[in-house]
Amino acid sequence: MSEFLTVYAGALTLIVLLPLVRVLRGPTVFDRLLGVSAVGGKTVVLICLIGRLYGREGMFMDIAIAYAVLGFLSVIALAEYFEKAR
Repeated sequence: MSEFLTVYAGALTLIVLLPLVRVLRGPTVFDRLLGVSAVGGKTVVLICLIGRLYGREGMFMDIAIAYAVLGFLSVIALAEYFEKAR
């Protein structure tokens, strides 16, 4: 089971690179914000997976929840800022 989770974590790390291209080359600011949000969501899943690998699900789940809330609030704040600047 541990080998499967390790392979899955590696694949998920590579999948994070796809929205990162949208962040770097997005035609608009909102495309870039969408890419940042996707990277944040995949990172939350990766944190939970790492917690499962180490057998410390509770601690890593707390970290993942805090990261998800912080990512959500920052994307909302940036979207509102750029909308008002337009």
